[in-house]
Amino acid sequence: MPARCEASDPVRRRILLGLMVAAVGLVARRPAIAAVEGDLNGDLRGDLIGEREVHVVAEGETLLDIARRYDVGFIELRAANQGLDAWIPPVGTRVVLPTEHILPDAPHRGIVVNLAELRLYYFPESDGAAVTYPIGIGREGWETPLGRTRIVRKRRDPAWYPPASIRAEKPDLPGVVPPGPDNPLGRFALDLALENYLLHGTNKPNGVGRRVSHGCIRLYPNDIARLFDAVPVGTPVDIVNQELKLGWSGGALYMELHPNRQQADEIEAKGTFTPAPPPDIQAALDRAIGDRPVTLDRPAIDRAVRERTGLPLRIGS
Repeated sequence: MPARCEASDPVRRRILLGLMVAAVGLVARRPAIAAVEGDLNGDLRGDLIGEREVHVVAEGETLLDIARRYDVGFIELRAANQGLDAWIPPVGTRVVLPTEHILPDAPHRGIVVNLAELRLYYFPESDGAAVTYPIGIGREGWETPLGRTRIVRKRRDPAWYPPASIRAEKPDLPGVVPPGPDNPLGRFALDLALENYLLHGTNKPNGVGRRVSHGCIRLYPNDIARLFDAVPVGTPVDIVNQELKLGWSGGALYMELHPNRQQADEIEAKGTFTPAPPPDIQAALDRAIGDRPVTLDRPAIDRAVRERTGLPLRIGS
């Protein structure tokens, strides 16, 4: 029986190497959708999907409310708006919505889950368009595993059988939780070939965009319903962990750098984070640039490394 699912809260080249080391120390209601086929000389969007938008805070709104309204995750929203009070943001504040994304460095097929940005990408076979949704993933001690797998079963209105590991943590849990409003799997579940892991809905949507599960990948109820209808059994799933993403759009090179895990935990708690060394940016830049003649914007690279907002930033052309 599926086991690890339960609602719980708690990139010209080498001349930049020294820079990289020193660098440490608006309104959309639906998922971002864009054609992804084409490249620098074809589709002007290239490796980017979606459009960045803003929301003006109204009285009584929290960042959780805004995240849910615009189908984004809580941590990614806080990372894009560092230092903003999540619970009493000042009325009239312009909140940047993380609704523009660089596609992950992974095969553009089936489902790609990027744990570092708490986001899922779906590449349908039918029209070559990418769709992305925010996700909740495993918390410390219950990490969502990396690797390649596939969808092996689809279940509507699934029952949940708490495994012994979770019942040891919560001995009052019943042997089975039937379908209904109290079921932590929500109304839809997509079982993975990774035993005891699945994609599913949730009865606690505030956990989406955060690390709060026992390893499974949860989506907002409306998002899992769309994904459930779209994906067939056998759909490949690649689970990656990419803090740094690079991509081309309209002849420009973009960088998207997300907080690492520790920084994400700090952002969730207080809206700011402690600086940390970035991933191997130079190697990623070399791969992305290849033989293209590129002029890089060094201040922009430094800014991306320093701020880690998770927002695509133009760094070269």
